[in-house]
Amino acid sequence: MPRAGLTPAAVVDHALELLDEQGAQGLTLAAVAARAKVATPSLYKHVPGGLAELRRLVAVRATAELAERLSDAVLGRSTDEAVAALMAAYADYAGEHPERYAAVPQAPQADDPEQLAAATRLVEVVLRVLSGYGLEGSEAIHATRTVRAMAHGFASLTTGGAFRLAEDQAVTLDRMTRVLVEGLRSWP
Repeated sequence: MPRAGLTPAAVVDHALELLDEQGAQGLTLAAVAARAKVATPSLYKHVPGGLAELRRLVAVRATAELAERLSDAVLGRSTDEAVAALMAAYADYAGEHPERYAAVPQAPQADDPEQLAAATRLVEVVLRVLSGYGLEGSEAIHATRTVRAMAHGFASLTTGGAFRLAEDQAVTLDRMTRVLVEGLRSWP
């Protein structure tokens, strides 16, 4: 019988805490079980697929968190202001949770409805922002890819420690966002 209070969502909560503290190498079933104060085999009642399933659930949650963060940031904003808020929120999430951000799959598994739903939500936020520029159909997809490439590139380089020069990274993000906004205003 499962331990009272322990649910798959609670197991993922423990896993995310470990991921934040110790990185991907610290995310083991034994470590999650210890944090949840259960025996390792007990986790299989909540995460039947073991560590692979737990990593999948972590990826789904991290993607959903990022989508929610972006959605909250752009709420009530449009066009340039929404793009700036989206880019800042993206960078902030990656900076605050670099290990969670690293767990976000770059391409969700086509046979995983939960991953697809979370990834779709993320794309929908960007598409909503881009609709303010009148972008629809394939042009909106091209623009979404552009936004993603810029946001992910900045986040990945930042969390990977690539920007070591003294200049303020926030200024770089602001200038990159201005370039993006100018491009969106004059999109083909």
